[in-house]
Amino acid sequence: MNGMKRDFTSVAEEKNKKIFPSFFLLFLSVILTVLIFNYENISSFANQAAVGYVTPFETIIVNVDAAKPMHIKTPESVKAIYMSSWVAGSPVYRKRLVDMIESTELNSVVIDVKDSTGKIAFEMEDPLVKSIGAFENRMPDARSFIKSLHEKNIYVIARIAVFQDPHVTKVQPEWAVRTKKTGAIWKDRNGLSWANMASREFWDYIVAIARESYKAGFDELNFDYVRFPSDGNMIDIAYPGFDEGMVTKAEQLRRFFEYLSENLRLTKAPLSVDLFGMTTTNTDDLNIGQVLENALPYFDYVAPMVYPSHYPPTFNGWKKLATVPYELIKFVMEEGVKRTIAASFSPNKLRPWLQDFDLGAIYTAPMVRDQIQATYDVGLNSWMLWDAGNKYTLSVLEPEVK
Repeated sequence: MNGMKRDFTSVAEEKNKKIFPSFFLLFLSVILTVLIFNYENISSFANQAAVGYVTPFETIIVNVDAAKPMHIKTPESVKAIYMSSWVAGSPVYRKRLVDMIESTELNSVVIDVKDSTGKIAFEMEDPLVKSIGAFENRMPDARSFIKSLHEKNIYVIARIAVFQDPHVTKVQPEWAVRTKKTGAIWKDRNGLSWANMASREFWDYIVAIARESYKAGFDELNFDYVRFPSDGNMIDIAYPGFDEGMVTKAEQLRRFFEYLSENLRLTKAPLSVDLFGMTTTNTDDLNIGQVLENALPYFDYVAPMVYPSHYPPTFNGWKKLATVPYELIKFVMEEGVKRTIAASFSPNKLRPWLQDFDLGAIYTAPMVRDQIQATYDVGLNSWMLWDAGNKYTLSVLEPEVK
């Protein structure tokens, strides 16, 4: 019996030696398959998150470790200046403005990503953006510069000029506004061409630029030149695919606003739009498609460009608008506040652009400060100063509260 038992034991041991390696290999294969599957899915989620195509749950998974760059929260009261991409790309020139922000009440900066030339200030990886070839190396250190601003707790807004785009109309002429007579690319009185407000392909291009800007670290996406052309030979102008008899200019732009909002929602980036100053007082679309109430539902902030120099002579009965900056800003923004409240939105959705440049008069510090005070006096808490040359009146600004 003992001998037989030993024989049976030997047989069992031999079977186990054969079964165990097979079972181990099968187990190892399953484990590797699971790991590979998960890795591929996580990689896919990460790639989708980068362009904003993931669900909130997937975003949470990716963001555990890949939330770079970091974004800072929108200040309750935004006080900003504009900085061109050329200045932003020069450590020497931008330092003066960054120092100004740090030493005063300013807490935000608006920087060109795509300006009205159609050029893009730093390299982007999106295939559509790359195919247009609009990159011009104006901000070679864009990402590290934004990071340095964040370290100083400065909120960074990307300015994206939309429909005035002489570059894209050369590369993609089928996206351009045309002449009625010949079908040639239409140009305004300054010889500049515009992208067609009805071109969905161009809309996708703008969305791609916006996503890339947010990925680079910009905290907010601001859209300018969101309008139909306003000067030049307006009789001989055509927008392929846009039937003004069936759809108004205002409705066409509303659809564009909606498209931006829907396609950028998953980035969770705050969105803002610049409108003509007269949108706060005019109820028509100014023949450029801009209506205040059409923008309010789709943007976190609406920025009327209420520069006194840009209003028509004798506006509201004033003989010289440069002499009444406080009164003008107070009047036009009060109207904007009333309309915003009537549309069931917070008035602090309005964030006006104010004038700090000489046009119509030499704008002194008191004239600029009067505009800021008028903004506060109508109950608003945010404003932005514009000067195309980036030369701001330091004495206008309150010193930083330590």
